[in-house]
Amino acid sequence: MADPLDLVHLRTLVAIADCGGFHRAAAALRVSQSTVSQHVRLLERRLKEPLVEKAGRGVRLTVHGEALLVEARRILAVHDESLRRLEVVAERVIVVGCTEHAADRMLPQLLAAMRHGFPGRTVRFRIDRSTQLAQAVVRGALDLAVVLAGSEPLGTPVTQLPLHWYSAAQFTPPAAGDAWPVVAFEEPCGLRQRALQALEVDGRTATIIAESTSLDGVVAAVRAGLGVALLPSTGRTPTGLVVRRELPEVGTIGLHLAARRGIDPELERLAGEVSREFFASRADLRSVA
Repeated sequence: MADPLDLVHLRTLVAIADCGGFHRAAAALRVSQSTVSQHVRLLERRLKEPLVEKAGRGVRLTVHGEALLVEARRILAVHDESLRRLEVVAERVIVVGCTEHAADRMLPQLLAAMRHGFPGRTVRFRIDRSTQLAQAVVRGALDLAVVLAGSEPLGTPVTQLPLHWYSAAQFTPPAAGDAWPVVAFEEPCGLRQRALQALEVDGRTATIIAESTSLDGVVAAVRAGLGVALLPSTGRTPTGLVVRRELPEVGTIGLHLAARRGIDPELERLAGEVSREFFASRADLRSVA
């Protein structure tokens, strides 16, 4: 069976045709222009044909692109109509994602606000890595997600979280000239890259000693004394860890609220308001909010 066409990529092609170019399509889809370009490249690679070509200062669809556009509109129309029929059941459920770094602190307040603002609707949460949550929002699998900002931030800013180096209390720093052992998330991970770059700029060599797909796994490895980790702080040091003040300051990382395309504006407004109010009320984070 041939590999299926990605609906997100097809929707991007339709947006390019309807909006008249990559830049306007990116704005309409609420993604970056580089993401729009990537979707087109993936479609071209899948179909082994050029779909878009330059036309003066803009772009236009090729013959193959026009043919795919007709099919894309047909496929998306059937898909969207099916979703509308299913919404009779699904509209009562609000699915919210949250990065592991902020989940235990802000989810109770967010849950209470959702229940108060939308009585009679079920709120379901998904706790995961920011990269996975962002992809789920783009696919429409999540209504909202609170995520760490990546190289191409998705959604609207909520706050800035300070980044700290952590280790176990019994951790012994390496001797001068030896590499610092770093515990990190598996790729893709912006924090991992920032950690390695910060140590390099500070004149320290580093090596990844352990990696994990989850925050619990990273913290467990650090708690075991395997190495140091760069993590966002929501005002509380993880149990069994201490902050390493001798390592270079790395600044902050943005926390954003991402919303799926077509979401109820009131739902997005309420979630953003609650998220920002939560962090504004945190005295230990107010200086970076």
